[in-house]
Amino acid sequence: MENLDDLQNELVAAVNAAATLDDLEEIRISTLGRKGRITALMKGMSALAPEERREAGQSLNVVKTVVTDALESRRDALANAELDATLARDRVDITLPARPENEGRLHPISQTIDEIIAIFGEMGFVLAEGPDIEDDFHNFTALNIPPEHPARQMHDTFYLPEQPDGSRKLLRTHTSSVQVRTMQNSTPPLRIIVPGRAFRCDSDMTHTPMFHQVEGLIVDKTVHMGHLKGCLIEFCRAYFETSDVPVRFRPSFFPFTEPSAEVDIGCSRTDGTLKIGGGDDWLEILGCGMVHPKVLDACGIDSSEYQGFAFGMGIERIAMLKYGMPDLRTFFDADMRWLRHYGFAPLEVATLLRGLTP
Repeated sequence: MENLDDLQNELVAAVNAAATLDDLEEIRISTLGRKGRITALMKGMSALAPEERREAGQSLNVVKTVVTDALESRRDALANAELDATLARDRVDITLPARPENEGRLHPISQTIDEIIAIFGEMGFVLAEGPDIEDDFHNFTALNIPPEHPARQMHDTFYLPEQPDGSRKLLRTHTSSVQVRTMQNSTPPLRIIVPGRAFRCDSDMTHTPMFHQVEGLIVDKTVHMGHLKGCLIEFCRAYFETSDVPVRFRPSFFPFTEPSAEVDIGCSRTDGTLKIGGGDDWLEILGCGMVHPKVLDACGIDSSEYQGFAFGMGIERIAMLKYGMPDLRTFFDADMRWLRHYGFAPLEVATLLRGLTP
């Protein structure tokens, strides 16, 4: 057996000379690993006499302990040195000004929906939602839209592939389908506000294939056209945040309401600038009317006992009017510059008490 004192001094010297943790690991393996030098000497003790084996074992254990302690000590020293080097390399000058943070902005559509819900929520309306994919009954038939109506044609509506039974699902063309589902599944009186997406085959400066719409519905025994007018006049004043908003109701036609009307608000156009309120011009913003008795009957509500009114408007349109956005298509361009200009602080919640616009 080789001289253990010389072996101990050699191994300790090698440990202390290790420059990196990887070098130190190689020394550990070559010394204490399964094929290491000390391990090999311990395996060779089986050929010694019992007295020599006892003495050699004690001496080898001393060498092993010394080398193990030296490895641990050197490992701690190298780890600390590596940490110091990392801290020095990644040192942060705390006197430097902070990096600017990019603050997210709330999209004008989301802000407008919040404002609408806040206004009608104060009037007692509750939020209702429904699926984007609808069937013919909920999107057309229950709303008294006849089979020959142009809205049912493929050039106006996005139809899905035909199903085994021959029927076809479609992307809803309005949120009125949610009104139908609510009337089917609830008992009057009803008072709901329904914001959501709608889909139509249309695309230009003022139309997109996907757009947002909000509709309202009240069903009760004594509701009448005067309630509808008062509700929408108050909405226009609250939304545009001015008490001087002339409102007029023009007779119109919708299959699902009778009588029907379109609502115009007073405005002025001066030097290419549109101003809501006052003026000698008018701007159409929504459609409305008393719910047609056939719609009530189709939804399981007795039209001889109940009546109601409904209204609907495009969310992008009224957002454009209020916030001066000239082109509808920019709503969906995902342009961060546009969103930073027209967006809203995300934590500012629209309420009538504090003011709709942050």
